[in-house]
Amino acid sequence: MPQYQELPCGGQVLDIDTALKDGILGGALEPVDAAAGDAGKQPLELRKMMDELDAAGDGGGDEAVPAVFICPISLDPMVDPVTLCTGQTYERANISRWLALGHRTCPTTMQELWDDALTPNATLRQLIAAWFSRRYTRFKKRSADFHGRAADLVHSLRGTAVPRRQPLKGQARVAALRELRTLATTHQSVTKAVAEAGGVALLTSLLGPFTSHAVGTEAVAILVSGVPLDADAKAALMQPAKVSLVVDMLNEGAADTKINCVRLIRILMDERGFRPETVASLSLLVGVMRLIRDKRHPEGVVAGLELLNSICAVHRPARSMIVSIGAVPQLVELLPELATECVEPALDILDALSAVPEGRMALKDCPRTILNAVRLLMRVSEACTRRALSMLWTVCRMAPEECAPAAVEAGLAAKLLLVIQSGCAPELKQKASELLKLCRLNYTDTLFISKCKLTRTIQ
Repeated sequence: MPQYQELPCGGQVLDIDTALKDGILGGALEPVDAAAGDAGKQPLELRKMMDELDAAGDGGGDEAVPAVFICPISLDPMVDPVTLCTGQTYERANISRWLALGHRTCPTTMQELWDDALTPNATLRQLIAAWFSRRYTRFKKRSADFHGRAADLVHSLRGTAVPRRQPLKGQARVAALRELRTLATTHQSVTKAVAEAGGVALLTSLLGPFTSHAVGTEAVAILVSGVPLDADAKAALMQPAKVSLVVDMLNEGAADTKINCVRLIRILMDERGFRPETVASLSLLVGVMRLIRDKRHPEGVVAGLELLNSICAVHRPARSMIVSIGAVPQLVELLPELATECVEPALDILDALSAVPEGRMALKDCPRTILNAVRLLMRVSEACTRRALSMLWTVCRMAPEECAPAAVEAGLAAKLLLVIQSGCAPELKQKASELLKLCRLNYTDTLFISKCKLTRTIQ
């Protein structure tokens, strides 16, 4: 019997045959291959198409997925639609799960089911397959066009186009790189076509001491867009002249250029042959800190913290250089303003810097270290609590008479009691107990106890 569903056509309720005939769902039903009509095979192939379209961000193109294609339970397009005795259609897996839970009602109408048989809705299934097949065909055609255009741009830039011409120069080169960047960042699959056309070697060759920042900006953006970089390409990019250009762009470029430069350096650091001394550059470290302090660009803050954290991990001598540019007080001041996902890497950096004498001294001398560290205890995560506790332990051990009373005044005692009574790891509780003892030794008993009670009452 005809199935009735709500359609985006002025609130009218039409049966599928009428909707198909009138073209409400975007055109007549296209022929479906006999093999694709197999009950077991078609849903699998349809699901693969949907997944590929979703992965490419092209699930429905410019038109919305018709409402009749959507399962009322999952709100996702159906691949194996079945109909209940109430006339409502659902994805087989979803309604089967509903019935398996013991429900004997229709999820949409809440009518009691007089028959729990699931009838395959072949018409709707073909309609869904035809609609998504049409979208998939368009998507593949566009992808092929994008891939071809990307390859043409690479060949034009290399001077290997047919008919053979000289490589593009000047503004024509910048324009071609900009178009290639747009293709690579908008359509992820294009990055493979860029690599296959020899684009990686081209982009690597464009970065050098005489490269303009306009060309370098576009080349770096394409390199970090997902273009596969092999070991040879990474080795070439680690040449001093190329790294120097990237560092210059990090310090002088626009915000998106700075972020891309940081990401490129981070990619190179993962290479087995990476030389740690490559990042031992004051100019690089200053540029990264500027990016971290620029709160207008959250992506830049995240990228900068990740790079600085990696530098601290792989090149211990760089820690003293990072301290020398004033990173410790800058990071401490930023802690209360950082997004949640940025707090942990910032604390990791401070913890690494406290491993060198000048880093510990900078932590002690920063007027906000104690207050900001106390506030982070038992806040973001256990890892953050561990790092903040480590900072407090460092400064209180260095100058107990000065720092321990200041920490108690900031509410440390009550926070330490919370850590001890919480479900944190045993070693963390032990560290909190030791710090509590240290604070008590440097604070009069009466004031210490009253401060604990007062702080816990306020909290």
